[in-house]
Amino acid sequence: MHFYFYLFLQTLYRVVGWGAIDPTKGFISQHLNESNLVIQRPYDVPENQRYSFNNGFIDSKGWPIDPTHGFIDLPFNESLYNIQKPFNLPIDHRYSFINGVHKLWVYSTDSPLSPNSPTKPRTEISINGYNYSSGAWQFEANGYVPCGTSGVCIMQVFGSDPPHATTLMLRVYSGMLSYYRAPVIVPNIYDKWFNKVKVYIDGVLRYEGSGRGGASHHFKCGVYAQNDDSYYMESRWKKIRVLKKCD
Repeated sequence: MHFYFYLFLQTLYRVVGWGAIDPTKGFISQHLNESNLVIQRPYDVPENQRYSFNNGFIDSKGWPIDPTHGFIDLPFNESLYNIQKPFNLPIDHRYSFINGVHKLWVYSTDSPLSPNSPTKPRTEISINGYNYSSGAWQFEANGYVPCGTSGVCIMQVFGSDPPHATTLMLRVYSGMLSYYRAPVIVPNIYDKWFNKVKVYIDGVLRYEGSGRGGASHHFKCGVYAQNDDSYYMESRWKKIRVLKKCD
């Protein structure tokens, strides 16, 4: 089973009316009925699961939206991110990149990011090569959380007005993916790949949160211990993309 989640910070829409223009002027209406139309649908799905006709209205059902529409893909490479990990350990003791998969893990007894940091242990990919203060940005990736990992932030949008430090945190508690502590977005994400403020799961908007201000933001993913953290925490990421809304 795959989950797709996309993260947006700002999306603007403009509705434009027709005004005095009649778009049908010069056209002749043609009769439409079942004899001159055909329903094209997935071959292995019954027609009534993707199409209906009730009271003169045609309802077609497909992938709800493409959350990446109107966004451009930005380069993503090692020059644009760094690995944040316990200060007294080598990177390869808490991070690996094999066959396109970033694996990040940490223990609740590990040291923090720096000797004087009051924060909990973490191993995170910090995409600080794309700090931004305006516009619409998107983080997309396939993620995986193994059974047993709990009390941990696996993805965040860093940056906020005080007293907060983040605009968004996606956390895992006992297999449930949640926005901070609540609400729950996906009830069970253990041991399955999932991939993509707004949070989309399989193209469906599951959560839209308010912004928290701040002069600069960037994306982070990995494991960052929170309250009630498990002894061992791990997440895996592949196909990471950063996208920006076209101006």
